[in-house]
Amino acid sequence: MTEQKDKKVLFLFTELAGYIVACMKKLAEMPGVQVHVVKYPVNQVAPFKFLLEGDNIFFHERSSFNDYELGKWVEQLSPDIIFCSGWIDKGYVKICKKYRKQIKTVLTFDNPWRGTLKQYIASFAGPLYLQRTFSHCWVSGEPQRTFARKLGFKTTEIKEGFYSCDFELFHSFYSKYRKQKLTSFPHKFIYVGRYTKLKGTLELWEAFEKYCNKNPESDWELWCLGKGDFEEHFPDHPRIRNFGFVQPEQMESFIMDTGVFILSSHYEHWGVVVHEFAAAGFPLLCTTTTSAASAFLEHGVNGYYFEPCNVDSLVTTFEKITSMSDEELNNMGSKSADGASVITPMKWIATVINYLENE
Repeated sequence: MTEQKDKKVLFLFTELAGYIVACMKKLAEMPGVQVHVVKYPVNQVAPFKFLLEGDNIFFHERSSFNDYELGKWVEQLSPDIIFCSGWIDKGYVKICKKYRKQIKTVLTFDNPWRGTLKQYIASFAGPLYLQRTFSHCWVSGEPQRTFARKLGFKTTEIKEGFYSCDFELFHSFYSKYRKQKLTSFPHKFIYVGRYTKLKGTLELWEAFEKYCNKNPESDWELWCLGKGDFEEHFPDHPRIRNFGFVQPEQMESFIMDTGVFILSSHYEHWGVVVHEFAAAGFPLLCTTTTSAASAFLEHGVNGYYFEPCNVDSLVTTFEKITSMSDEELNNMGSKSADGASVITPMKWIATVINYLENE
């Protein structure tokens, strides 16, 4: 009997993050699957540390290949499927175009449809250019599906759920600290992200200062985890604390000690951090332009939306939350945890296997 060879899954990736590495490693644990990842260096604004080792998974630096060398290496590898993150790297795109009629070449992206001039131009050029390069499209959620359709992909060629948090880990924090929070709910908002204009951190800090001035008797605090260009503007305020950039393995203590998650982005392509804190059982506060909120936040049920770039809208949201009882906040958190399982690493793996096994 002929020995069956492993299916070789190739990811042509740009910037890796811990949550996607976790999914790739779990995929490599599946029998009969070998995973190869070509990647860019870690972004120094968010210098995550993760272990790039594991059985049946191999990481390769993009910088070690020019386009010709990369093409020859892929030819030798002879993958059974290729996943390509975006269309920025012309070397990646060239490879996908070459293999388009031989194997599945899957475009992945997290850009939501925003109706910009650039996107309208892409929607005209996409059906001609991308269809000759990619056979399928795997996006993070519904806002990205809309863009994929405008790029010319058919409904049957598009799948959602490309980004998943480490669901088991974050949901375990919910189980571990639920009893503690039922007894004493932490009156602390938590922000996790870069300190930049796009993330809306200036409006966040201004709004919380304004909230504190209006409500001097409040015991609520704002805890911020991150780094970025606006660090020098971090307010000197007794109820706003800066913990700097925190590695994933250090996150548990902050999840234990805080109560409500907030993301103040002007717009967010996706935002896996929303999924993480939903799985951890937090009420969620997100701008209306945060894509991941479309999957994990139901206004008034497990949190609230607020308007981006709008300090007064955020102050009102702070006041809504802080006027609620601890019981109401715990109920909101439970609903977040219940809804977070819509995307998991196992469902991510099932999508890859589905691509491999079906025509």
